[in-house]
Amino acid sequence: METPFPTAIRHRPHTAVIGGGVNGLGIAWTLARAGCRVDVYDAGEPGTAASWAAAGMLAAGAEAEPGEEALTNLGRLSQRLWPDFAEAVRAASGIDPEYRTDGLLIAAITRDEAERVRWNYQYQREQGIPLDWLTGPQLREREPHLTRHVQGGVASHDDHQVNNRALTRGLRKAAEAAGACVHANTPVEAVVTEGGRATGVRVGGETVSADAVVLAAGAWSHGVAGVPEAARPPVRPVKGQMLSLRMDPEAPLLRHVLWAPTVYLVPRRDGTLVIGGTVEENGFDTTITAGGLYAILQAAWRAVPAIEDLPVQETWVGFRPTSRDDAPILGRSSVDGLWLATGHHRNGILLAPLTAQAVAAEILSGERVPELAPFGPERFTRGRPAAMEAT
Repeated sequence: METPFPTAIRHRPHTAVIGGGVNGLGIAWTLARAGCRVDVYDAGEPGTAASWAAAGMLAAGAEAEPGEEALTNLGRLSQRLWPDFAEAVRAASGIDPEYRTDGLLIAAITRDEAERVRWNYQYQREQGIPLDWLTGPQLREREPHLTRHVQGGVASHDDHQVNNRALTRGLRKAAEAAGACVHANTPVEAVVTEGGRATGVRVGGETVSADAVVLAAGAWSHGVAGVPEAARPPVRPVKGQMLSLRMDPEAPLLRHVLWAPTVYLVPRRDGTLVIGGTVEENGFDTTITAGGLYAILQAAWRAVPAIEDLPVQETWVGFRPTSRDDAPILGRSSVDGLWLATGHHRNGILLAPLTAQAVAAEILSGERVPELAPFGPERFTRGRPAAMEAT
């Protein structure tokens, strides 16, 4: 797999990665393939936190919003990496991450919703995002089970999906095959620093030396001990409740990722229909509530009434790692030897290929990758939200 970030490898540091989600595993895999010794430490089973809870949408176009042009550009760059990245994971692990290019539909059920969707559509088209406006009947031609009340909406051609759970399994296997050592159920007690430099991690009461440390612990990144306060990433958990229903895989109710007001529905090849998700500022609360499930089921039913006959397969809670400005925190921190790869909010799966390649390239070369410049940790000490400005 070629990288868009040509790197003159200056050294191959022994790297300790804190966090075994898609981004931690992706960085570890990339560094291991470059010849580095890599250890990944996860407090639980790698890949079973936010990466497992996600829906797997790769929706840089549909999520584009005014004021977030730099973030949109980053997401679209990562989208272009996805075909090769998915194939590389499959080839290295034997696990298919189920990268699908069916596109994404946005459905407006009422006239007011249609006006909001059309406004977003016009803005996104001005940004060069390939979209088509569809009438209600045109949407129902593509998805016959949509409600007959649908007013219209959008087809987003470059917004795809991947099976995030298969992806996490594949990344772990690929990283281990490349020589990385993945330590499950092994929490890092602290980052070890000496003379203002990160020199390793403390695990099981013992210090493990490392030339580089990558903090990729998602919503838990802020709480990792040993990181000086000035370098501690401003990341918090944003709770999301989700569920899945069981469709007939031979005759699924939906074939495209569907966005309706306040809800998304993501069909999988095996007949699973993922529905999500709530947005709750409730810390690390793992409670699944009647109100949360009702909210997403009711919104999904408004768009696709036929879901009422589908059996519930699973319910779960995830924690989006959300930074102060909702953009990722990527690159070298103010502590020498410590890199950050966290704060991805709802874009962790989308940005996985870019995060892996760009952060690894910076570690290997010792130089800041230009694409990461607006998203560096230093923006939180400069007094301006650089990640939300266009570049």
